[in-house]
Amino acid sequence: MSAQKIAVIGLGQFGRAIASALTTCGAEVLAIDNREEVVDNISDQVSAAVALDATDKKALMSVNIAEMDAVVVAIGQDMEQLLLTTVLVMELGCKHVIARATGKRVRLILEKIGVHEILSPEVEVGQIVAERLTNPNLISYLQLPDNYRIAEIITPRQIIGRTLGNVNLRERYRLSLVTIKSRKEGESHIEGVVDYEFKIESFHTLVLFGRTKDLERFVVINQ
Repeated sequence: MSAQKIAVIGLGQFGRAIASALTTCGAEVLAIDNREEVVDNISDQVSAAVALDATDKKALMSVNIAEMDAVVVAIGQDMEQLLLTTVLVMELGCKHVIARATGKRVRLILEKIGVHEILSPEVEVGQIVAERLTNPNLISYLQLPDNYRIAEIITPRQIIGRTLGNVNLRERYRLSLVTIKSRKEGESHIEGVVDYEFKIESFHTLVLFGRTKDLERFVVINQ
């Protein structure tokens, strides 16, 4: 199965976070912004990074935007730029368009023009904070349709010192491992693709994919 090709337009803090998370999950990310210095800063973290004006239809066509599996319009402050860019990528026939709503008025307009999916980061951040307070093992998560999510969790106590093969995530918990992160001395590193012999330690965090109820069950059983 080939990697998904996803464009992220608008590289503020929100857009950069999305681009980084998508890359970690194995997607081929095209990062776009009209500020060259911002593009330069992220160029070594994504598959490709381009400085262009996303409100220019010809500029979007020059990077084959319509061939992307999905386009995330993450522009934050400039409502006019956000809406115009969103309309253009839809006009160009992009398969799946996800746009950021910076308020109720913007969300209403995005709904009217038929955007496939709308993100409200301020609301989602509030939900994440609430969940982290009630579930200390949860570091962050990306909510997906049909009650699936990708979640990064602190390694539960009962699986420290065990191998992935022994834990048996897929068969025992119906979860898939995306990757493992190591957190040492304030720094985080990706372990990449790991095998069944990989030993899980207390300084590891697990990035897992599965249904919310199965993720919660995994944490509760292994506390």
